[in-house]
Amino acid sequence: EGWAQDAVPPGAAFVAAASYRGPGNNDSRSNKALPILLWWSGSLFPHFPGETERIDCPRGSCLVTRSRRVARHRRTKALIFYGTDFRAYEAPLPRLSHQTWALFHEESPMNNYVLSHSPGIQLFNYTATFRRESDYPLTLQWLPGVSYLRGPAVPLAEKDAWRRRGYAPVLYMQSHCDVPSDRDRYVRELMKYIQVDSYGKCLHNRELPSERLKDTSTATTEDAEFMTFIARYKFHLALENAICDDYMTEKLWRPMHLGAVPVYRGSPAVRDWMPNNLSIILIDDFDSPQELAKYLDFLDKNGEEYMKYLEYKNLGGIKNQFLLESLERREWGVNDMTLPNYLNGFECFVCDRENTRVKEEQEHKKSHGKIPAPRPRIAQYKHMGCPVPTPGFGSVEDLSGGDSWKEMWLQDYWQSLDQGEALTAMIHRNESHQGRFWDYMHEIFLKRTKQH
Repeated sequence: EGWAQDAVPPGAAFVAAASYRGPGNNDSRSNKALPILLWWSGSLFPHFPGETERIDCPRGSCLVTRSRRVARHRRTKALIFYGTDFRAYEAPLPRLSHQTWALFHEESPMNNYVLSHSPGIQLFNYTATFRRESDYPLTLQWLPGVSYLRGPAVPLAEKDAWRRRGYAPVLYMQSHCDVPSDRDRYVRELMKYIQVDSYGKCLHNRELPSERLKDTSTATTEDAEFMTFIARYKFHLALENAICDDYMTEKLWRPMHLGAVPVYRGSPAVRDWMPNNLSIILIDDFDSPQELAKYLDFLDKNGEEYMKYLEYKNLGGIKNQFLLESLERREWGVNDMTLPNYLNGFECFVCDRENTRVKEEQEHKKSHGKIPAPRPRIAQYKHMGCPVPTPGFGSVEDLSGGDSWKEMWLQDYWQSLDQGEALTAMIHRNESHQGRFWDYMHEIFLKRTKQH
């Protein structure tokens, strides 16, 4: 989600790649004997150009397809859903006992709060989300590699000259307003105490110097002229559109790449991933926007103190072993054609799990029950679970009755819980008629009002 509407994730160059086959294996079965994986969200099908492909993964091969014609086929072992497209009221019913459900969701929790509640996430057997606890974590999807963090910063003398020309110490660039993190409410308050140059549609108070830079695609593609322009700011307000552990986007990594200090609110666990102990300023470390403004003003006037925040760019400056090992260990690449992208990677992850499950089921049958049947894996709350949205500044009690944020996001969050519960109930009752979803929702609503 870029300052424009939505940036393209760095792994998204997969669409035009040649068909991905996988690392290869010695699986000699013909295509007719392979387990089938169905991408229920066909638009994400990570192959080109056919609608069905054989993939050869480390533990065995599978056929993958986006053709829903095979949805009820006995060989169709897994359905893969894209979180943003997953709607509880459109889920394929009845749910077949021989099929697992896999969830791919690297986007913001705001795109689908159903997945932030236990009933919603537990509909799935395998997960690939931004959280490190998911089966196939996509946590660092916006960080191409260590070298991205080491990129040089604009010299302090140049940043100070920029300040003398009347530019603010702090940059805000956001055109996606009214989001669950309610970031504009916080920034509006901060602006009372320190100068902030805001170029996007939200809280807009300054014009970009050229028409070219105003073109939103310029911002999302890391255009050189655009990057040079924003790199001169000492601080970038980096507020994610929704708050959840490990949900970190280009809002955080891009300023670090450019050598501007992120003033961050987003993943509560963000420190775990930072290159060293002093590389970002956390909004939530300050009692008020006024206190934060004071600190930013102090750093703006004290170059030596400010430069401590950029020491991670020096030789050996990245001290965080957890970050280094996580980048080293991940098998997918970002903008790296020598590595699979994360969609192909997750697909092979699911293929390997399904081939293992097929073998275990065969052994169970052959042994006439002496060998136990494989136990179904069920995703846990921590694979995605995100907290209820809170106001960007002040408390919910302070907000007026008609506050649009409160009406929109709190309602969305809690209604999503009901939707997850309704679909779970439908699956347990082997319901086959999707149209009954709203009856189930009504039932849950009545139950809840009785309890209160």
